[in-house]
Formats: sequence, C-alpha cells, structure tokens
Amino acid sequence: DVISRGRALMSDRRFAWAAGAAVAVLLVLLPFVVDAWLGRAWVRIIDVALLFVMLGLGLNIVVGFAGLLDLGYIAFFAVGAYAYALLASPQFGIHWSSLALLPLGVLVAAVFGVLLGAPTLRLRGDYLAIVTLGFGEIIRICLNNLNRPINITNGPQGITLIDPLAVGGVALSKTYTIAGLTIAPVHSYYFVFLACAVGSIYISRRLEDSRIGRAWIAIREDELAAASMGTNTRNVKLLAFAMGATFGGVAGGLFASFQGFISPESFTVL
Repeated sequence: DVISRGRALMSDRRFAWAAGAAVAVLLVLLPFVVDAWLGRAWVRIIDVALLFVMLGLGLNIVVGFAGLLDLGYIAFFAVGAYAYALLASPQFGIHWSSLALLPLGVLVAAVFGVLLGAPTLRLRGDYLAIVTLGFGEIIRICLNNLNRPINITNGPQGITLIDPLAVGGVALSKTYTIAGLTIAPVHSYYFVFLACAVGSIYISRRLEDSRIGRAWIAIREDELAAASMGTNTRNVKLLAFAMGATFGGVAGGLFASFQGFISPESFTVL
C-alpha cells in the first residue's frame, strides 16, 4: 500500500512538472503567436493586462488578506509611475537608471501606503472605503495641479519622453533580431512584465502562508479576537497597506516606462 501511494505521488509530481513545462512554453510563445494571428496591438493589451495582474495581487493583500476595503489603491499606481517619470525624463533633466528608479518607486509607494494607513487604523467597512477613495482622488488632483507656482508634474499635460526600461544595458524600446526571430518592444516588455507578475504571484502565495499572512487573515475574520490573541493589529494593518502599495509602485514604474507618457487622467478611480 505504501509503495502504491509512493508511485501515485511520483506520478502526480511528474504530471505537475509536465503541465508546468507546457504552460511555460505556451507563455513564451504567446506574444509571437498573438502577434502573427491578431496583430501587435493585442500583444500590447496583454502587456497592460500583466500590469493589472500585479495591481490585483497588491490590492488582494489589503482587501483580500487583511479585509481592509481600500478604494484608493490607484494612488499607489500613480505614485510609482510619477516617481519613475520625474527622474527619467526631461521634466527635471534627470535620467536615472531604471533599475534604480523601480526600487525607489517601491519605497515611495510604501511610504504613501503607511501615510494612508496611519489615519485610518480605527476605521472599518464603509468609512474606511470613503477615506481611501478620497485619498486616491487627492493624489490625482494634486498631480493635476502641481504645475504652479513651481512646475513639478506638468499638470494635466502630463510627462512625455520618459526613458524606456533598460535591462543590462539593453533598452526594451528597440527591436532586436535573434536567430531570425524579430523581437519588438512589446515582446520585450511582455517578458519583463511576465517575470514580474510571476514573481508577484510567488511573493503573494508565500505571504499568505507566513506568520504575517495568518495575522492579516485573523484581522479580516475578527479583529477583536486577533488583538486578544496577541496580534499587534496596528503594525500588521500598516504593513498590509505598505506591502500592498509596493506592488502598485512597481506596476506604476513599469507602466511609465512602457507608455513613455503619463498624465493624471491615467489614474482615475474607474
């Protein structure tokens, strides 16, 4: 009986590895197949969808794990995008490396996450949703009006000529030919976004099974019971806002480098 169970387990593992390899091959070929059959515009749509996967995973930490109804999550997406754009464009004449700007966007978004979470620790349900919704609108309105008296964000005109993402000195905005295969910018960005989305899924799953993840879930189910069992609900809630914001910050920086142009209208509530 033990031998048969072991064989069944080995068979299941082999099937899982085979299925994973098949999915990996499919994901690698997907942009080229879609480009050939449906056109390059659909590859661009897939790229944006991968960014939204990252946003969904970040929002799931706040709303899904911790049970904090955050309707202003788009603010962290905007903060990450503007942190990248302001330091990688002619706006300030600064052109930092994208590999340095993405972590900076993560840090800035995490700080804004804590700034949002700190005043809302005692709020729950609809009241928390209203405050976070207002926070998202405040960020967008500030970005829309910070063009006077000192022009910081260029107001409603947005920021243009944002530097593209560069990995190892290779700019993703250029077209490359490898072994007769043409790799357009949308293909290059697809693989970077795919890697980031897979990494986000892995981090999210690991967080869910961690001690912090269990504390978030305990707060979601019954905050009073979680506090009575020794959970520091204040710190855990702030960590949920900060951790969720980091996903939005990364996605925002990648979005700015991908689009090459951002404006406050890109970060509306809808």
